[in-house]
Amino acid sequence: MCLAIFSTWVRQMKLESVEALRVHKQRFGLEGRAFGAPARVNLIGEHTDYTGGFVMPMAIDFATVAVVSARNDGRAVFYSLNFDEEVSFELASLGRTPQGHWSDYPLGVVWSLAQEGITVSGFSMSLAGNVPVGAGLSSSASLEVATAMALLSHAGQELPLKTVATLCRRTENEFVGAKSGIMDQFIVAGGVAGRVMLLDCRSLEFELLPLPAEVRVVVCNSMVQHQHAGGEYGDRSDEVTAGQEVLRRERPGIELLRDATLADLEACKDKMSAASFARCRHIISENGRVIEAKGALLRGDVGRFGELMVEAHASMRDDFAASSPEVDTLVEIAMRQPGCFGARITGGGFGGCTVNLVKVDKAEAFVEAVRSEYKATLGISADCFISAPTDGALAMAAKGGVQ
Repeated sequence: MCLAIFSTWVRQMKLESVEALRVHKQRFGLEGRAFGAPARVNLIGEHTDYTGGFVMPMAIDFATVAVVSARNDGRAVFYSLNFDEEVSFELASLGRTPQGHWSDYPLGVVWSLAQEGITVSGFSMSLAGNVPVGAGLSSSASLEVATAMALLSHAGQELPLKTVATLCRRTENEFVGAKSGIMDQFIVAGGVAGRVMLLDCRSLEFELLPLPAEVRVVVCNSMVQHQHAGGEYGDRSDEVTAGQEVLRRERPGIELLRDATLADLEACKDKMSAASFARCRHIISENGRVIEAKGALLRGDVGRFGELMVEAHASMRDDFAASSPEVDTLVEIAMRQPGCFGARITGGGFGGCTVNLVKVDKAEAFVEAVRSEYKATLGISADCFISAPTDGALAMAAKGGVQ
């Protein structure tokens, strides 16, 4: 891992924490405790998690900070530094009542903790972060996990990684109403500095794999935002579910798409819609690419890893129909640059970011070239960031948190 990048990340987290702590005391009159959670980027394995498949994400150096202190009136009060807005709820009457507001995410964590038998007493919480919203870097999971860590401390409780990730996913699925898998919450909570994670989304078993020292991960934001709660993301999830149901009915032994082969899918083609067939073909082939990507990493074969990223992007664009013209342009520009091994869309799709694997000594020039060409082509100024795998929330807490 690049020590300079890691040091910058630590300083950034401390700055976010110091400001949130200062504002919290000024607003609520009490010292609070700060807890942080990073963002994530997925190197390969898109839309496979909610069908029990394989993914390969890493935690990256953006952060959400949650500062918490006690109050004695039985209320949950959230203040967002980013929105400069405060909302308040009576804990005794809390139900599953999302409002389509940013507060649904932290409030949903309170509700989800209760489903685990953990009831929290009154609290004030200040939230701050620099994770780009709608960029495919999982700002929602970062917010959920930071909130969960703060509230678990407030309640005097500790939970294992799988439970933290599961309750935060429940927040997303059952409270907010977004049809997402568990990858985001799992890597945001459980990432480890210097490692990418191969996660089996059915068993929740995982391996930590080294990122070769000769490459950097560059994240490029198309500046086109997306949303997961409903819309096209929800449509794709429904199409996948319909195809999976056909396979489950027609092919004994198949429970989830990760159990199916492309031959199984072809045999059931006439029994599902063309859209479901294409979406399922993406997921089945993507699971295979993730497993092959693991082998490429272990061999240090960054060339093959990059080829798999390009194949994954084509599958997201064509079979899953979840890219966008702006993202496609970013990928095309990236692949023309010296030292770029691979590029693809990352996150749920329909905008957001690309993830790029770039030779370390070409990374700075890559960023400048991509920014310049994207601006010249589409008139949009893309944000680009050179990243390295960072610690997730549980590892940060074990190392003393962000205070």
